[in-house]
Amino acid sequence: MHQLAKCTWPEADSFYGPDILAFLPIGSTEPHGPHLPLDTDVSIAVAQAQAAAERLEEAGVTTMLLPPIPYGVTRWTGGFAGTVGLRPGTLWALVEDVIGALEDQGVRRIVLCNGHLEPEHVQVLRGVILDHQGQDEETAQVLFPDNTRRRWARTLGEEFASGECHAGRYESSIVLAADPESVREDVRRSLPEVSIALIERIREGARNFRECGAEQAYCGAPAAASREEGNELIAALAEMVVTSVREAWPELLR
Repeated sequence: MHQLAKCTWPEADSFYGPDILAFLPIGSTEPHGPHLPLDTDVSIAVAQAQAAAERLEEAGVTTMLLPPIPYGVTRWTGGFAGTVGLRPGTLWALVEDVIGALEDQGVRRIVLCNGHLEPEHVQVLRGVILDHQGQDEETAQVLFPDNTRRRWARTLGEEFASGECHAGRYESSIVLAADPESVREDVRRSLPEVSIALIERIREGARNFRECGAEQAYCGAPAAASREEGNELIAALAEMVVTSVREAWPELLR
């Protein structure tokens, strides 16, 4: 796996081209309770991309990990310190520009690995890939294994499937596995479970976590998280990428 940010330009020139599979992690910079860092979604996206790339390398695929995009659409954490969000159009343009830059240099297959679950953010990424589904040899194809789709959500545990997982057991477990030094463990272990009926509140018109009663910018059960479960979840996130790549581009895998 090539880490693009750590390469020199002659090194990049040696592997750029239609045979490379590029991974673009996308996250956010926003509050994740009093126990997880603002870059939690970035850590999740990078962990997914790295684990998937490692598995695909074992299957004979040459992969490249791009520097992550650390910003997304973050309206739901408005009012909490540390939120740095993009407008939907800005995110769309940013992802399109990255795809276009890779395309201009001969890259033809790109996978988006997204760690930020805000519905408006996910909708932007779903829209972007609609412009990159063709079979034209001169343009890049873009794959988005969307873990909010029912097919994948059911593989990520009950809390994830319920939607009550912002900085809860699901995300806390992954960060414990991927970036343990950033977790405020004494705080995490003391946090009570918070249920806010998120899906129902969204349908009722709620616009942010405070309006739902998530006063500390988390919901779910972070105290129940574990590093072991985090490793299992990262493996599940990688599996959805590997399966999606196998289905979209079977010619890549031997």
